[in-house]
Amino acid sequence: MMTSNRPYLVKAIYEWIMDNDVTPHVVINAMDETVSVPQQYVDDGQIILNVKPSAVQDLVIDDECIMFNARFGGKPYNIYAPMHTVMAIYAAENGQGMMFNEEQNGGPPPSNNEGNGSEGSSDTKRPPRKKPTLRVVK
Repeated sequence: MMTSNRPYLVKAIYEWIMDNDVTPHVVINAMDETVSVPQQYVDDGQIILNVKPSAVQDLVIDDECIMFNARFGGKPYNIYAPMHTVMAIYAAENGQGMMFNEEQNGGPPPSNNEGNGSEGSSDTKRPPRKKPTLRVVK
C-alpha cells in the first residue's frame, strides 16, 4: 500500500508559491476533531490560513501535519492541522495552486472490485477507466 501523496504535493506547491514571491494560503477542514484552529474564524467548516513566513512563526510542513504559531485578532494561537485535513494550497494573489480530494487516511482509493462484500448494487458502479498513456510532445 502506498502512502498519501498529499504531503509531498503540499510541500512542493508551497515551495513553488514561495519561489514566485506570492502568498501561500491553505484551506483546512476545520470540522475534523484533530484540527486546532481559532474556531471564531471558521467559515462553512473551513478556515483559510496565510502561511507566508512573515505571517507565522515556527512553521512546520511535514508528512503528518502543518503546524505553526500565529496571531488572530492580536491573540496568539498554536495552529495544528493534520495533513489529511488540508483541502487546498494556493497563491492568494492569483488563485493558482491545488485542491485535494477526500482521502481515506492516506490509503489507496476505493476499488470497484465485485464481490468484495461492500454494499451497493451493480448499477452504481463506474465503468472501468482507460489506462493513462504518455506521449512525447515536441
